[in-house]
Amino acid sequence: AIAAADFDLSPAKALGVGLSSLQLTKTQSSQVKMSLAALTFIASRGMATKMTVKNLAMIGSGQMGAGIAQVAAATGHKVVLCDTAGDILEKAKAGIQKSLQRVVKKKFADNPEKGQEFIASTMANIDTTTEPAKAVVTADLVVEAIVENLQVKQELFKTLDKFAPANTIFASNTSSLPITAIADSTQRQDKFAGLHFFNPVPVMKLVEVVRAPGTSNDVYECLMDFSRAIGKHPVTCKDTPGFLVNRLLVPYMMEAIRLFERGHGSKEDIDVAMKLGAGYPMGPFELGDYVGLDTCKFIIDGWHELEPDNPLFNPSPLLNELVAAGKHGKKTGEGFYKY
Repeated sequence: AIAAADFDLSPAKALGVGLSSLQLTKTQSSQVKMSLAALTFIASRGMATKMTVKNLAMIGSGQMGAGIAQVAAATGHKVVLCDTAGDILEKAKAGIQKSLQRVVKKKFADNPEKGQEFIASTMANIDTTTEPAKAVVTADLVVEAIVENLQVKQELFKTLDKFAPANTIFASNTSSLPITAIADSTQRQDKFAGLHFFNPVPVMKLVEVVRAPGTSNDVYECLMDFSRAIGKHPVTCKDTPGFLVNRLLVPYMMEAIRLFERGHGSKEDIDVAMKLGAGYPMGPFELGDYVGLDTCKFIIDGWHELEPDNPLFNPSPLLNELVAAGKHGKKTGEGFYKY
């Protein structure tokens, strides 16, 4: 039972209403007091339980995972970075340190000593482990950035769901897979969302916060706050193929490939045309090589499977040929161009 006398009935006071002036019966007055007390109690509970992120478990230490770990650690969050082997994690930490040195050259050009303190404090916020179960035991938020394979992601989250605290939020950094399909592998669909960063994470300001149908308002607001806390600009999107950016970007790259396949323009001229005519920093073929042609193929194949009648999602014979030959872009030394 909640005693009205135990609460400050500030809502009535704030409205300048004296209960006695309302000429209520004793029973009515008691009911009003109880209602106001209950509202005050609920409001205070809501304020006390606002979800925040202080501890991040980052699963996957590749370019994206290491970048997310870096920006979180640099803004005072405790990070546990997890991958399959110790040498992979050491390589990731070395990459983060190198990236931080570039940040320091710009941000602390006039105060090198302060810059070194920034690097030291950021690196001190990052721990590593090869055991996902250990990574999540104290996490407020778990972000996954592993291979773009639905089954692999589902198996990962199914396992993590058993070890993470009940209030821990799960998020996937997938660029193309349905968030709902990944979330369904867990028992916390209300605490599951997409958190899609862009490469390179320390430089790119955008984060797409993807709300699945089951994502709760509290979780959504928490992820928006977290994105801002790490210096990013969040935008909201529903759980639709490609979200916002890739839904526009991937069909654009695929249409450029089709232009080239039809002989309507060379890849060099198409790239130059988009840079000089549209003001894009990269042409579509340069961008494809940078993103990874295997990633582009994986995305378009998945969308084509979901919507086979959508011409925007038709596969490309040339793209398939390059990927089959191991020419995935910059990371393999050759894609549309040689590097």
